[in-house]
Amino acid sequence: MVEKDEHVLEAIGRARVVIREGRVVEVGPPLIRHCPLARRFAQPVTEMTSDAIRANMEERIRGYGMCTDRRQLISDRDFVLFGASELISNALQKHILDCAVIVCDGAGTVLLTDPFLVQGIGGRMSGLLFTTPIPAVIRGIRDKGGRTLSPDATIDQYAGTALAYHLGFDRVAVTVADPKTAAAIRKDYPESLLFGVHLTGLSANAAEMMAQFCDLLSSCASKEVRAVAGKAALFQAGGSVPIFALTRKGKDLILEKLRETNTPLFVKAGLLPVELGEQPEPLI
Repeated sequence: MVEKDEHVLEAIGRARVVIREGRVVEVGPPLIRHCPLARRFAQPVTEMTSDAIRANMEERIRGYGMCTDRRQLISDRDFVLFGASELISNALQKHILDCAVIVCDGAGTVLLTDPFLVQGIGGRMSGLLFTTPIPAVIRGIRDKGGRTLSPDATIDQYAGTALAYHLGFDRVAVTVADPKTAAAIRKDYPESLLFGVHLTGLSANAAEMMAQFCDLLSSCASKEVRAVAGKAALFQAGGSVPIFALTRKGKDLILEKLRETNTPLFVKAGLLPVELGEQPEPLI
């Protein structure tokens, strides 16, 4: 039986986390031992344990109201340089895209045109598997020009893409986490920009499919994405947890972010993938 207020995420290290009524009630074991990005969180996770992950989730609830009616939805701050929300938000600002189909705790699949709404939601979101409606969150999204797919907070990225095109958008970015959804969207909405996210633990066959259908892939802690997408990529952004651009459209999003940032950069042609600095451990 589904609880009235329940949110299920696969968070740091792909640990399963359940949040009910603003409380973390379950934290499963993580699949990896170390992640360099997790050490940079506001509540750092230096050791991958259920207790450390619980503390991080509780800080997210306190700090910005994740999975509650206090959810902060707007941000103009990059959390990482080449994250999915950072790249999509920047592309919306530059009018390269006109709509983003992402997911939000308390709202499910959402259609957004405000870049700061994309960053506020996506920059703070872990792998959301299931969520129930939070009226204040849904109202906040709608007040800022966004649209929810369903009043039940359904997560369905294919249906969200279909709605975006039905509403007249024609430069649509979609975050996807599984190859079947990516294949279906690519078949029926071939002009979509597909960004593969939350890919730790992907099988070799699934990684091949994601590389075939997506424009951009986050490597997460996936050894298969690094092996498959790394070799096929036109561009790699980042060295510890890289983002791979598989198409010119995906490459353009990264290049636009490079033009916009004031962060010092070093760019060099070479064979991909390139591993720099600490990597997640183990890659799975």
